[in-house]
Amino acid sequence: HRHSNHGSENITMTALEMEMSGKIQPGELCSPIIDLRQYTLFPGVRNDFVDLFDREFVESQEAVGMRVIGQFRDLGDPNRFVWIRGFPDMATRARALKAFYVESETWKKHSSHARSMMIDSSDALLLRPARSNSGFLLPPCDERPSLHSSPSDGVIAASVYALESADFPDFFDSAVAPLVTAAGGSIVASFVTENSPNNFPPLPLREGENVYVSFCAYSNLSAYHDALASLGRNESWRREIWPALLQRIRARPH
Repeated sequence: HRHSNHGSENITMTALEMEMSGKIQPGELCSPIIDLRQYTLFPGVRNDFVDLFDREFVESQEAVGMRVIGQFRDLGDPNRFVWIRGFPDMATRARALKAFYVESETWKKHSSHARSMMIDSSDALLLRPARSNSGFLLPPCDERPSLHSSPSDGVIAASVYALESADFPDFFDSAVAPLVTAAGGSIVASFVTENSPNNFPPLPLREGENVYVSFCAYSNLSAYHDALASLGRNESWRREIWPALLQRIRARPH
Protein backbone atom coordinates (compact mmCIF):
# COMPACT_ATOMS: atom_id res chain seq x y z
CA HIS A 1 0.00 0.00 0.00
CA ARG A 2 0.96 3.57 -0.42
CA HIS A 3 -1.68 5.09 1.84
CA SER A 4 -4.80 4.32 3.91
CA ASN A 5 -7.01 5.48 6.86
CA HIS A 6 -6.59 4.26 10.57
CA GLY A 7 -8.36 3.44 13.85
CA SER A 8 -7.63 2.41 18.12
CA GLU A 9 -5.60 2.32 21.61
CA ASN A 10 -5.99 0.95 25.20
CA ILE A 11 -8.32 0.13 23.25
CA THR A 12 -7.52 3.06 21.07
CA MET A 13 -9.64 2.76 18.00
CA THR A 14 -8.54 4.76 15.03
CA ALA A 15 -10.04 4.91 11.57
CA LEU A 16 -7.24 5.08 9.02
CA GLU A 17 -7.63 6.07 5.42
CA MET A 18 -5.83 4.30 2.60
CA GLU A 19 -4.30 7.11 0.68
CA MET A 20 -3.17 5.25 -2.41
CA SER A 21 -5.13 2.83 -4.57
CA GLY A 22 -5.01 -0.90 -4.08
CA LYS A 23 -6.45 -3.40 -1.64
CA ILE A 24 -5.07 -5.87 0.85
CA GLN A 25 -5.20 -9.12 -1.07
CA PRO A 26 -3.78 -12.65 -0.95
CA GLY A 27 -0.05 -12.77 -1.36
CA GLU A 28 3.11 -13.40 0.61
CA LEU A 29 2.73 -13.56 4.40
CA CYS A 30 4.67 -10.46 5.31
CA SER A 31 7.11 -9.64 8.07
CA PRO A 32 7.32 -11.63 11.33
CA ILE A 33 8.48 -8.41 13.04
CA ILE A 34 6.75 -5.06 12.52
CA ASP A 35 7.03 -1.49 13.75
CA LEU A 36 3.70 0.32 14.16
CA ARG A 37 4.60 4.01 14.18
CA GLN A 38 2.33 7.01 14.88
CA TYR A 39 3.67 10.51 14.24
CA THR A 40 2.23 13.77 15.52
CA LEU A 41 2.79 16.46 12.90
CA PHE A 42 2.57 20.22 13.00
CA PRO A 43 -0.84 21.52 11.93
CA GLY A 44 -1.36 21.80 8.21
CA VAL A 45 1.66 19.83 7.02
CA ARG A 46 0.34 16.26 6.73
CA ASN A 47 -0.21 16.33 2.96
CA ASP A 48 3.34 17.60 2.44
CA PHE A 49 4.70 14.94 4.81
CA VAL A 50 2.79 12.21 2.98
CA ASP A 51 4.13 13.42 -0.36
CA LEU A 52 7.70 13.40 0.96
CA PHE A 53 7.32 9.99 2.57
CA ASP A 54 5.77 8.35 -0.48
CA ARG A 55 8.29 9.89 -2.85
CA GLU A 56 11.50 9.34 -0.87
CA PHE A 57 11.07 6.86 2.00
CA VAL A 58 9.32 3.78 0.62
CA GLU A 59 11.58 2.19 -1.98
CA SER A 60 14.68 3.54 -0.21
CA GLN A 61 13.83 1.65 2.98
CA GLU A 62 12.93 -1.49 1.12
CA ALA A 63 16.27 -1.36 -0.70
CA VAL A 64 18.07 -2.02 2.61
CA GLY A 65 15.90 -4.91 3.82
CA MET A 66 12.61 -3.57 5.22
CA ARG A 67 9.06 -3.83 3.86
CA VAL A 68 6.89 -0.73 4.03
CA ILE A 69 3.53 -2.39 4.70
CA GLY A 70 1.27 0.64 4.77
CA GLN A 71 0.99 4.37 5.36
CA PHE A 72 -2.19 5.92 6.73
CA ARG A 73 -3.95 9.20 7.43
CA ASP A 74 -5.71 9.12 10.81
CA LEU A 75 -9.32 10.12 10.12
CA GLY A 76 -9.78 11.29 13.69
CA ASP A 77 -6.72 13.55 13.85
CA PRO A 78 -5.63 15.70 10.89
CA ASN A 79 -2.14 15.99 12.39
CA ARG A 80 -1.43 12.28 12.76
CA PHE A 81 0.40 10.05 10.30
CA VAL A 82 0.52 6.30 10.92
CA TRP A 83 2.67 3.75 9.17
CA ILE A 84 3.84 0.16 9.43
CA ARG A 85 7.07 -1.42 8.32
CA GLY A 86 8.20 -5.01 8.59
CA PHE A 87 11.34 -7.09 8.97
CA PRO A 88 12.07 -10.79 8.54
CA ASP A 89 13.76 -10.96 11.97
CA MET A 90 15.31 -8.79 14.69
CA ALA A 91 18.85 -9.07 13.34
CA THR A 92 17.72 -7.75 9.96
CA ARG A 93 15.86 -4.95 11.74
CA ALA A 94 19.08 -3.72 13.36
CA ARG A 95 21.05 -3.89 10.11
CA ALA A 96 18.33 -2.30 7.97
CA LEU A 97 17.63 0.59 10.32
CA LYS A 98 21.32 1.38 10.59
CA ALA A 99 21.69 1.19 6.82
CA PHE A 100 18.83 3.61 6.29
CA TYR A 101 19.14 6.11 9.16
CA VAL A 102 22.93 6.15 9.56
CA GLU A 103 24.35 5.29 6.17
CA SER A 104 21.84 6.14 3.42
CA GLU A 105 22.10 9.23 1.26
CA THR A 106 18.29 9.43 1.16
CA TRP A 107 17.99 10.04 4.91
CA LYS A 108 20.94 12.40 4.97
CA LYS A 109 19.34 14.45 2.22
CA HIS A 110 15.73 14.51 3.41
CA SER A 111 15.81 13.98 7.20
CA SER A 112 15.89 17.67 8.11
CA HIS A 113 12.82 18.35 5.99
CA ALA A 114 10.98 15.37 7.49
CA ARG A 115 11.86 16.30 11.07
CA SER A 116 10.79 19.91 10.52
CA MET A 117 7.20 18.66 10.06
CA MET A 118 7.11 16.34 13.11
CA ILE A 119 6.23 17.29 16.67
CA ASP A 120 6.72 13.73 17.97
CA SER A 121 7.82 10.48 16.35
CA SER A 122 8.36 8.33 19.46
CA ASP A 123 4.95 6.59 19.54
CA ALA A 124 6.09 3.23 18.18
CA LEU A 125 5.29 -0.38 19.03
CA LEU A 126 7.39 -3.46 18.19
CA LEU A 127 5.03 -6.32 17.32
CA ARG A 128 4.88 -9.89 16.03
CA PRO A 129 1.92 -11.83 14.58
CA ALA A 130 -0.46 -13.12 17.26
CA ARG A 131 -0.54 -16.46 15.43
CA SER A 132 1.59 -17.99 12.71
CA ASN A 133 -0.96 -17.03 10.05
CA SER A 134 -2.12 -13.65 11.38
CA GLY A 135 0.40 -11.33 9.73
CA PHE A 136 -0.35 -9.20 6.69
CA LEU A 137 -0.79 -10.89 3.32
CA LEU A 138 0.62 -8.57 0.68
CA PRO A 139 1.43 -8.76 -3.00
CA PRO A 140 5.04 -8.32 -4.11
CA CYS A 141 6.53 -4.83 -3.86
CA ASP A 142 6.62 -4.46 -7.63
CA GLU A 143 2.82 -4.71 -7.70
CA ARG A 144 2.40 -1.71 -5.42
CA PRO A 145 0.20 1.04 -6.91
CA SER A 146 2.16 3.80 -8.58
CA LEU A 147 2.99 7.01 -6.77
CA HIS A 148 0.35 8.93 -8.71
CA SER A 149 -2.48 6.42 -8.33
CA SER A 150 -5.85 7.69 -7.16
CA PRO A 151 -6.55 7.39 -3.42
CA SER A 152 -8.34 4.28 -2.25
CA ASP A 153 -11.74 4.49 -0.57
CA GLY A 154 -10.69 1.79 1.87
CA VAL A 155 -10.53 2.26 5.63
CA ILE A 156 -8.48 0.29 8.16
CA ALA A 157 -9.56 0.28 11.81
CA ALA A 158 -6.46 -0.30 13.93
CA SER A 159 -7.33 -1.33 17.50
CA VAL A 160 -4.64 -1.38 20.18
CA TYR A 161 -5.66 -3.19 23.38
CA ALA A 162 -3.53 -2.77 26.51
CA LEU A 163 -3.82 -6.24 28.00
CA GLU A 164 -4.76 -7.30 31.49
CA SER A 165 -5.60 -10.92 30.68
CA ALA A 166 -3.43 -13.58 29.03
CA ASP A 167 -6.43 -15.16 27.34
CA PHE A 168 -7.24 -12.07 25.28
CA PRO A 169 -6.07 -13.44 21.88
CA ASP A 170 -8.27 -16.53 22.24
CA PHE A 171 -11.16 -14.41 23.48
CA PHE A 172 -10.80 -12.04 20.53
CA ASP A 173 -10.78 -14.89 18.01
CA SER A 174 -13.74 -16.72 19.52
CA ALA A 175 -15.98 -13.86 20.68
CA VAL A 176 -15.01 -10.53 19.09
CA ALA A 177 -13.92 -11.47 15.58
CA PRO A 178 -17.15 -13.26 14.57
CA LEU A 179 -19.29 -10.24 15.50
CA VAL A 180 -16.93 -7.78 13.81
CA THR A 181 -17.01 -9.90 10.66
CA ALA A 182 -20.80 -10.26 10.77
CA ALA A 183 -21.07 -6.46 11.05
CA GLY A 184 -19.15 -6.04 7.80
CA GLY A 185 -15.49 -5.86 8.77
CA SER A 186 -12.66 -8.02 7.48
CA ILE A 187 -9.90 -8.71 10.01
CA VAL A 188 -6.74 -8.68 7.94
CA ALA A 189 -4.04 -9.07 10.61
CA SER A 190 -3.47 -9.28 14.35
CA PHE A 191 -0.32 -8.80 16.42
CA VAL A 192 1.01 -8.94 19.96
CA THR A 193 3.97 -7.28 21.64
CA GLU A 194 7.41 -8.48 20.56
CA ASN A 195 9.40 -8.46 23.79
CA SER A 196 12.88 -8.35 22.26
CA PRO A 197 14.93 -5.32 23.36
CA ASN A 198 15.02 -2.39 20.99
CA ASN A 199 18.09 -3.14 18.86
CA PHE A 200 18.20 0.31 17.26
CA PRO A 201 18.13 2.71 20.27
CA PRO A 202 18.22 5.95 18.20
CA LEU A 203 14.54 5.22 17.42
CA PRO A 204 12.66 4.89 20.74
CA LEU A 205 9.91 2.32 21.23
CA ARG A 206 7.06 2.05 23.72
CA GLU A 207 8.76 -0.69 25.70
CA GLY A 208 7.35 -2.50 28.72
CA GLU A 209 3.82 -2.59 27.29
CA ASN A 210 1.75 -5.69 26.61
CA VAL A 211 -0.67 -5.10 23.74
CA TYR A 212 -2.82 -6.86 21.19
CA VAL A 213 -3.37 -5.05 17.90
CA SER A 214 -6.00 -5.91 15.31
CA PHE A 215 -6.38 -4.42 11.84
CA CYS A 216 -9.84 -4.57 10.29
CA ALA A 217 -10.60 -3.47 6.72
CA TYR A 218 -13.74 -1.79 5.39
CA SER A 219 -14.57 -0.90 1.82
CA ASN A 220 -15.13 2.77 2.64
CA LEU A 221 -15.89 5.15 5.50
CA SER A 222 -19.64 4.61 5.22
CA ALA A 223 -19.16 0.84 5.59
CA TYR A 224 -17.03 1.46 8.68
CA HIS A 225 -19.73 3.64 10.27
CA ASP A 226 -22.41 1.09 9.35
CA ALA A 227 -20.39 -1.65 11.02
CA LEU A 228 -20.02 0.35 14.24
CA ALA A 229 -23.76 1.01 14.26
CA SER A 230 -24.49 -2.67 13.67
CA LEU A 231 -22.31 -3.65 16.63
CA GLY A 232 -24.04 -1.05 18.77
CA ARG A 233 -27.41 -2.65 17.99
CA ASN A 234 -26.20 -6.17 18.70
CA GLU A 235 -27.54 -7.26 22.08
CA SER A 236 -24.86 -9.93 22.55
CA TRP A 237 -22.15 -7.35 21.90
CA ARG A 238 -23.61 -4.82 24.35
CA ARG A 239 -24.52 -7.20 27.16
CA GLU A 240 -21.87 -9.93 26.95
CA ILE A 241 -18.92 -9.41 24.63
CA TRP A 242 -18.15 -5.74 25.31
CA PRO A 243 -18.24 -6.08 29.13
CA ALA A 244 -16.10 -9.23 28.90
CA LEU A 245 -13.62 -7.39 26.68
CA LEU A 246 -13.33 -4.51 29.14
CA GLN A 247 -12.46 -6.96 31.91
CA ARG A 248 -9.48 -8.15 29.88
CA ILE A 249 -7.82 -4.79 29.24
CA ARG A 250 -6.13 -2.32 31.55
CA ALA A 251 -8.07 0.80 30.67
CA ARG A 252 -11.43 1.66 29.19
CA PRO A 253 -11.28 2.47 25.48
CA HIS A 254 -10.95 6.15 24.64
